[in-house]
Amino acid sequence: MPDIQYDHIIVRYGELSTKGKNRKEFTKQLTSNIKKRLKDHEALTYNMLHDGLFIKLNGEDYEVIKKELKDVFGYSYFAGAIRVGRDIEDVKKVTLELARKHNARTFKVATKRHDKNYPLISDEINRAVAGNILHNSDLLVDVHDPDLMLYVSVDKDFIYVMDEKVKGGGGYPTGINGMAMVMMSGGIDSPVAAYMTMKRGLKIECLHFASEPYTSKQALQKVLTLAEKLSVAQEEINVHIIPFTDLQLAIYKNVDEPYCITIMRRMMYRIADRLCKQRHIGVITNGESIGQVASQTPESISVIGKVADTLILRPLCMMDKLEIIDIAKRIDTYETSILPYEDCCTIFDPKNPVTKPKEDKCLHYESLFDFETLVEECINNDRIVKVSYRKKEEDESIF
Repeated sequence: MPDIQYDHIIVRYGELSTKGKNRKEFTKQLTSNIKKRLKDHEALTYNMLHDGLFIKLNGEDYEVIKKELKDVFGYSYFAGAIRVGRDIEDVKKVTLELARKHNARTFKVATKRHDKNYPLISDEINRAVAGNILHNSDLLVDVHDPDLMLYVSVDKDFIYVMDEKVKGGGGYPTGINGMAMVMMSGGIDSPVAAYMTMKRGLKIECLHFASEPYTSKQALQKVLTLAEKLSVAQEEINVHIIPFTDLQLAIYKNVDEPYCITIMRRMMYRIADRLCKQRHIGVITNGESIGQVASQTPESISVIGKVADTLILRPLCMMDKLEIIDIAKRIDTYETSILPYEDCCTIFDPKNPVTKPKEDKCLHYESLFDFETLVEECINNDRIVKVSYRKKEEDESIF
């Protein structure tokens, strides 16, 4: 762009502005998350105010920071800004210079007075700025569909001029609402559920069930790649790899085929529940969507979920597949998710799974084998891999 350069970034809080007494906790968590995401840019300085976070660039590349800041949840929008004094003549000069740098025919000025004591009201500022541009350029005003938007933000000590607003991730700062254990299969749904969980302020760990040798190294690598992509929102993700083969084989040996998936899912929830208690995690999350498969009918979800004491959240519960796919493509997990490597749920997929299971039948089948010992073995052999978009953990032993 231009010879005229942004010297600040303004981050506006959005939904956080509705918070009451705990607002400060939310904004502190957001600021902490942003600083972690941008920690490679050492020259940045931060000023946290009531209605926004002001980041001084100090020569850092705005375009690079723009790409990274988009990954952080918990704010409404951010904008590259030029800081000027409180004299309207300074504002007119900078907005004119900024407008001239764009290949635009029409423009509109929008002013927000965060400092209500400023002597000019918003409409007077709009008119002064627009009039100066009209008299000193070929641009025309279009208040309905302008090519260029110019934003003027009047704050307590300075005025900031902007020419774009970049929509933020929204939601709440990741980590402010505690921890969740995401059951990560490697398909399309669970990474989207993980993304939506982080967006509502929960930091995540992932839980993957591996049935070697029936599932491949590539299937496990797919899960780690998905976790790496998701980690941009929280620096690092612990992926729990549970060896599920012995338990799964015991299920298929002792349980009639229609109930195998139901019993298998109940075992997975038992393991997730116990891991959550060990690690002081308050929520289990998964990618279940009502009616999508046999284990996701209302009756199945009810019977399967009864084995866990931990709160279970299903962010995709009422979404259809096309909506889920759209999000997966937007967050760059779709192409990885559709790689043709099967997980433990699909390789033993029964032909006629029960869609309305009965709890008493589940308890009967579970009484036919020592699942408690097998569940404990699964948990005792949990392998944790730390995954980060910054640096992959190189550990061949996981394969």
